[in-house]
Amino acid sequence: MSEETTLPERVPGGDVPGLPEVVDQVALAKLYGEPLFALPNDLYIPPDALEIFLEAFEGPLDLLLYLIRKQNFNILDIPMAAVTRQYLSYVDEIRSRNLELAAEYLLMAAMLIEIKSRMLLPPRKSAEGEEPEDPRAELVRRLLEYEQMKLAAARINELPQLGREVLRAQVHIEQSLQPRFPDVHLADLQEAWRDILKRARLVQHHKITREELSVREHMSIVLRKLQGRRFVGFEDLFDTSRGVPVLVVTFIAMLELAKESLIEVTQAEAFAPIYVRLAYQPA
Repeated sequence: MSEETTLPERVPGGDVPGLPEVVDQVALAKLYGEPLFALPNDLYIPPDALEIFLEAFEGPLDLLLYLIRKQNFNILDIPMAAVTRQYLSYVDEIRSRNLELAAEYLLMAAMLIEIKSRMLLPPRKSAEGEEPEDPRAELVRRLLEYEQMKLAAARINELPQLGREVLRAQVHIEQSLQPRFPDVHLADLQEAWRDILKRARLVQHHKITREELSVREHMSIVLRKLQGRRFVGFEDLFDTSRGVPVLVVTFIAMLELAKESLIEVTQAEAFAPIYVRLAYQPA
């Protein structure tokens, strides 16, 4: 209904000309500006408003298979008269509501009627003397194939599906083509140096000699030790058997090489062992 209604209101006291006599002049609603004292008896309810579809079929084969299984008919020996009668009653029902949907079902109905009429005729043998094929054979084959596909689809639907029972976990991992090692902090370098000095003090010599040590010479020694090797441990570059002066000169030589960008001092992670490698590829 398109009529505009409002909440009930009380008509002002006193008799209003042209209105029926009601208790306290109370209107149920207002219709087109006029008070309404009783509900209309001509309310229109469409016939499809309370329509309920008990069964929904996905096509003619689905309906036909439902009728056969519901009546416990043998699918290899279909009673065409009973099945055709039930099928046509359903088609007549949907024709009155949806003619476009009924077109596909009408095609199957024509096929059922043709099979039924062929079964009424006497069988005719072929020229080779073979028994004629059952008119229902093609229909039975299609029904069996459809039932297999329907059962397979039901089994697949019972499997866990992504987005329904299972959610995909997504983790973004940023990867670079070149490995990036963390920078070696000064405190880590000092700690490694103290460990080397501690181990060097365990080896002491009482022979006092004066030895001239060259930083450049030890720089060459360090470079020779690094050639042909990818990584060398920081402590492996020191010869602890030659005493503290050699260790000091070797350490100064390593600092000079690092300053001139000839070697790189790397560490995989915090508190991990320190490694040294060449910063260039020798020819």
